[in-house]
Amino acid sequence: MGYSEIAAEAKADPEGYWMKAAEGIDWVTPPSKALFDENAPLYEWYADGTLNACWNAVDRHVEAGHGERVAIIHDSPITHSKREISFVELRNRVANLAGALKAKGVEKGDRVIIYMPMIPEALEAMLACARIGAVHSVVFGGFAAHELAVRIDDCTPKCIIAASCGLEPGRVVHYKPLLDGAIEQATHKPDFCVIFQREQEVAKLTEGRDVNWHGFQYGVEAAECVLVEGNHPLYILYTSGTTGQPKGVVRHTGGHSVALNWTMRNLYDMNPGEVFWAASDVGWVVGHSYICYGPLTYGCTTIVFEGKPVGTPDAGTFWRVIQDHKVKCLFTAPTAFRAIKREDSNGDLIGKYDMSSLESLFLAGERADPDTIVWAQDKLGVPVIDHWWQTETGWAIAGNPLGIEALPVKVGSPSVAMPGWDVQILDEGGHPLPAGELGAIAAKLPLPPGTLPTLWNAEDRFLKSYLEHFPGYYETGDAGYKDEDGYLYIMARTDDVINVAGHRLSTGAMEEVLASHPDVAECAVIGVADALKGQMPMGFLCLNSGTQKAAEDVVADCVKLVRDQIGPVAAFKLATVVQRLPKTRSGKILRATMVKIANGEEFKMPATIDDPAILDEIAEALKEIGYPR
Repeated sequence: MGYSEIAAEAKADPEGYWMKAAEGIDWVTPPSKALFDENAPLYEWYADGTLNACWNAVDRHVEAGHGERVAIIHDSPITHSKREISFVELRNRVANLAGALKAKGVEKGDRVIIYMPMIPEALEAMLACARIGAVHSVVFGGFAAHELAVRIDDCTPKCIIAASCGLEPGRVVHYKPLLDGAIEQATHKPDFCVIFQREQEVAKLTEGRDVNWHGFQYGVEAAECVLVEGNHPLYILYTSGTTGQPKGVVRHTGGHSVALNWTMRNLYDMNPGEVFWAASDVGWVVGHSYICYGPLTYGCTTIVFEGKPVGTPDAGTFWRVIQDHKVKCLFTAPTAFRAIKREDSNGDLIGKYDMSSLESLFLAGERADPDTIVWAQDKLGVPVIDHWWQTETGWAIAGNPLGIEALPVKVGSPSVAMPGWDVQILDEGGHPLPAGELGAIAAKLPLPPGTLPTLWNAEDRFLKSYLEHFPGYYETGDAGYKDEDGYLYIMARTDDVINVAGHRLSTGAMEEVLASHPDVAECAVIGVADALKGQMPMGFLCLNSGTQKAAEDVVADCVKLVRDQIGPVAAFKLATVVQRLPKTRSGKILRATMVKIANGEEFKMPATIDDPAILDEIAEALKEIGYPR
């Protein structure tokens, strides 16, 4: 069956479709039905089934005779090390860690915060929690003490599992002092902390509270998998809230396991035993879904990569990893490719490596500008698939389902809604808009399995944030349109649609035009306050290394490009060249913060910012063109 037939089947009979998909994982008690809608608009999937996520990700492959298959490859160009962990070795390591946690009093339903860098032990900690029914909450390693404290107070963990340090190119990130500071600030205090000591930095343990990763596992009994209900929380993952108070996205065990298992075959076209690489971090949703649970549940090998797309040691590191580990599918953020393209715009380094194993590249996390997609297609010679999803959804809302049918790629679109998703473009009144018209993107309820059922201890906030604005729909917070073929175009966050003299314009459309300039490596467009027109677009341009053209000439070219391709209505006249753009550690551009700087407003330093010094550089660049006014 092709995509159209499968999407129609999932729409006509969601109950039957998702019950069949549930057969792809192991249940101890199969669920009596797929969808539990008694508390609509709060929905649950497979609520009365019983299972264990760690069993599905690890033990079942050992039991099926695949114990010697490689489960995890750790590749760290920073420490110049590589190692492989088989499924049977992973099972034993996870069972021991789970047994040690259990011996210290961690039980089903208890929360455990994990604060670790990109090492296999981070996945082992997640799986050990799942094994005993504890709810893990991974906090991005190196997050500031205050942000960690806020999360400690929100989910009240019994235990925190951390590493002594993280490693960045040229520096050691001291995790333990951040952890100590967070616990000091937090009202809630964990019973104990487990510290994995890395050889690059051995941390001082706090007596009576901290235990050594290896020491506390010595002599304990390995833990068996604990049965949990289909609607038992597997994890809480915090995403930034507009109020500054993070939102704890909850993921239920049953729907999550079914959905991720389904996507590995149907979306990413993977088979058990093949190598899947999500070049992200365990602290983000991509790390949860596609470094840890998705590949392992489907029996694939996953890569834990501790490095950067450039600088570890150069812009060829991705190609080296693909060659060394025979990666079939690479999933990363467009930012990574823009960084590679900026350093090696001709793709000269690609030719140095054997890339024959690579069959597809998937991009997500932010809009993939057409220029970057075309460059990647041209240089790699494989399908480059932009797909769109969110922390809240856990997997793709829209994509190109290579495992079902490779649909024609339309550059600039993440393709079509995945089976199980009914995506609509709505006007402010909640009415569906015709093809080609820009509006709010919303998904009809109920959402498919694996998506967020609620926020941790904040049901009212969940309803208000996502379900109230458009009754009967989940509000994505993104703006865009659909074409006549049903292909989606994600143009901006709803907040990034600007109003220039009454015309609603997408900053994303302008960024596409700017990115097409041969000297522009990366760009961002924001809307700044204007007394006459309400808002005016302003562009920030990062140029390719080795560009010969003067900055002011590139700016003049870009102003003309936008005028020619979008029209005078865009009123695009303001642009400046900057060395770099302010981003979160996951690569999202901090447009809202840039708007506040340009408008001269107070702003809170974003917790997820990669390098706070960049904001000073942005402020200086703005001063040179007379902002704030």
